[in-house]
Amino acid sequence: MMWHAELGRSLPDLWAGGHHRGVQLHDLRAAVLVWARRYGQRAWLRQLEPPPTKAQEDAVLRTVARLDGTPFPSSAQLAMRWARGRVPLRSRRLRQEGLESAYCAEVVAVTYEAMGLLPAGRDPNWYDPGRFWSGDDLALSGGFTLGTEISVEIPQD
Repeated sequence: MMWHAELGRSLPDLWAGGHHRGVQLHDLRAAVLVWARRYGQRAWLRQLEPPPTKAQEDAVLRTVARLDGTPFPSSAQLAMRWARGRVPLRSRRLRQEGLESAYCAEVVAVTYEAMGLLPAGRDPNWYDPGRFWSGDDLALSGGFTLGTEISVEIPQD
């Protein structure tokens, strides 16, 4: 499965059982095939090492239950939130108010934080997709690391 946020609604959300935009849980194979065939995009993954504990898996499920269906922000909101995440603030409103909308990297950050993998103190909007790729050395807590990028092979029709 793949836990992420997107603008589209082409695949059924496995958690909610319907089609909607925003934060969704998808069948990984189906999502990769849509990206590759409809949009010409390649897919890569990174495995968490060592594998998550049962408690961390439970934290993921609680996060899915809480965030599934959260809307994707507008382009203007996305840009503003990302920019605001670069400026240190004394009072972090996102942490206090929760997410009314979420983009992909925020979903990963909130989930990783719930799992105890990210240090506390950063708002989810500090993270962007580049923080999770192999060219960025994202320091995870508790001795966890993200493995190297693995290219996903797309089968021919």
